[in-house]
Amino acid sequence: MSRRSLLGRTAAVAAGATALTATAGGPAAAATRDVDVAIVGAGLAGLTAARDLVAAGRTVVVLEARDRVGGRVVNLPLANGGVTEGGGEFIGPTQDRIKALADSLGVATFPTYNTGKNLLYKDGKKTPYATDGPLGSVPPVDVAGLANAAIVQSSLDDMAKTVPVDAPWTAAKAEEWDRQTFESWLRANAVVPSAKFLLDVACTSIFSAEPRELSLLFVLFYIAAAGNESTPGTLERLTETANGAQERRFVGGSQLVPVKLAATLGDRVALNAPVRTISRSGGKYVVTADGLTVTAKRVIVAVPPPLAARITYDPLLPADRDQLTQRLPMASVGKAIAIYDTPFWRADGLNGQVVSDTGVISSTFDNSPPDASYGALMGFIEADEARKLDAASEAEVKAAVLKDYVTYFGAKAASPTSFVLQRWNNEAYTRGGPVSIGAPGVLTQYGPALRRPVGGIHWAGTETSVHWMGFMDGAVRSGERVAKEVLAVL
Repeated sequence: MSRRSLLGRTAAVAAGATALTATAGGPAAAATRDVDVAIVGAGLAGLTAARDLVAAGRTVVVLEARDRVGGRVVNLPLANGGVTEGGGEFIGPTQDRIKALADSLGVATFPTYNTGKNLLYKDGKKTPYATDGPLGSVPPVDVAGLANAAIVQSSLDDMAKTVPVDAPWTAAKAEEWDRQTFESWLRANAVVPSAKFLLDVACTSIFSAEPRELSLLFVLFYIAAAGNESTPGTLERLTETANGAQERRFVGGSQLVPVKLAATLGDRVALNAPVRTISRSGGKYVVTADGLTVTAKRVIVAVPPPLAARITYDPLLPADRDQLTQRLPMASVGKAIAIYDTPFWRADGLNGQVVSDTGVISSTFDNSPPDASYGALMGFIEADEARKLDAASEAEVKAAVLKDYVTYFGAKAASPTSFVLQRWNNEAYTRGGPVSIGAPGVLTQYGPALRRPVGGIHWAGTETSVHWMGFMDGAVRSGERVAKEVLAVL
């Protein structure tokens, strides 16, 4: 099974960064501002909400803690002058809103490289396999394992169809499914070891979390959300490259989308302005950030729930909202990209995609640019493996990653021309990724507080989306939804 898209971190593309620097002011541009809506977070959710509010004639300011826009979407500059994505990079079918946004900004897409064979590395054996046969990209494990995995996937899809994407806690079997971990359910249903391997790899690739960390209900909701208003979600759409969530990438890197969107907002975007407090005073809200204080009629908080919890609120948030944020931790993920003179694996008939049962890197992609002017191998470091390396030096991580790349692709992989690493667990204003995850009991007990406004405070971010939660598309959808919500009450 192929991997997942995730939402990422950055240093912007040179042209886009130059444009943003010229138009978006930092906190020093004004010590105080009075606007209709203050927005916390300049990721895709916050910027999309700002765009729609401005289009409706409302005044806004977007407060961003980092020195860049994009949140979990970031371009990493390369020594050869190119860029690669350190966070969210892929889009696919039914991800309509991120595609529409990119189109409106003139950011084109191109197909993820998917020509040639995938690699399965299991039990010390390397097996190339075609992805255009009856099994698609499912790795060729033993027949019993494939049969069992097919039954498990069908069962998950069937259960997911009964989960309302706007209120998964109301599903008929919500209580039963939310009482157990995905791990316990898999142990009872993926009874062939090779089938369990396939589902374990799919889980870490989709969520960057181990099956034991996730509620079964949360997993079923995530599957249900992998579609749009007319197309039900499926597990296959989450895991596939062709016709799946990893189908296409953005020309110039995914961060071009938020960079260009921020440029349209000009000095409404304030960088280097981490928000410390949100308080109610005299019928308005006062949002205090480093170097800048904003008064507003409404506030949109468009950051992950664990980070929203670190803001001080006066009056206090309702207990259920605060308890929710305590129980939605970020998953654990990093991305390692090795750069080569050429994508040499293509000459060997490989597409750069690996599924492995060992090593620091258990899944990889060909991250080369569309013109193949250089080669880029990208690997995800996820869940337990990511946590093991949190305290390791970059040199230690690089050595471990290249060891895996050599195992998969041969001796040429040992000598990249450059190497870049994005470690989301150690990122100050993210602390993990690609998404907040739900353990047993969270959705049924606290789910209703996820999107419910608290007075004049409204919530956005990919975690609040009913479609494509955890993806760039979900972030854009949440921004569009919250803008409508706020406009309806202003």
